[in-house]
Amino acid sequence: MQRIPSFCIDHTRLEKGVYLSRQDDDVLTWDVRIKRPNQGDYLAVPALHTMEHLFATYARNSEWKDGVIYIGPMGCRTGMYFLTRGLSNDQVLDCIRESFRFMASFEGEIPGTKPEECGNFAEHDLEGCKKESAEFLKVLEKLTPEGMKYQYYLK
Repeated sequence: MQRIPSFCIDHTRLEKGVYLSRQDDDVLTWDVRIKRPNQGDYLAVPALHTMEHLFATYARNSEWKDGVIYIGPMGCRTGMYFLTRGLSNDQVLDCIRESFRFMASFEGEIPGTKPEECGNFAEHDLEGCKKESAEFLKVLEKLTPEGMKYQYYLK
C-alpha cells in the first residue's frame, strides 16, 4: 500500500497550527493542531468531544457555512479535522478563529447533548473545552495563511 501523505510529516517537529493536509478535487482537509504531537499533553476526551459539538455548531451556522463539509476529532487527540469546499485560505483561517473565539467564551447548554442527539451525551467538559480553545487562540492570532502548510515538516 502507498503511504498516506499525513504519515510523511515529521510529527516529532510539528508545531501547533492549522495545516492543509490534503486536497481531493475541490475538498480541502485541514489539520487543526491544537497540541504538539508526542509531547505527552493531549486533549482530554470530554473536552475534545465538547469542542467537536461547539466547533461544528458554530462553523455550520457561520457566514462560511456553505463551505464547511466536516469537523471531527483526531484519534491522536492533538486536534480536529476541518474539511472545506470553496473557501479561500483567509476564509478558512477566519472561520477557525471565530469558531475558537466562540468556544472560548461559550456559556449555556452544549448543543446536541441530549441522549437522543449524541452517542455519548454524558461525556462532555465545557470548562476544559473553553480552556483549550482560549489557549489555542493565542496560536491562531499569530497564524497567517502562508503558515498553513506542512512543507516545513516533511521528512
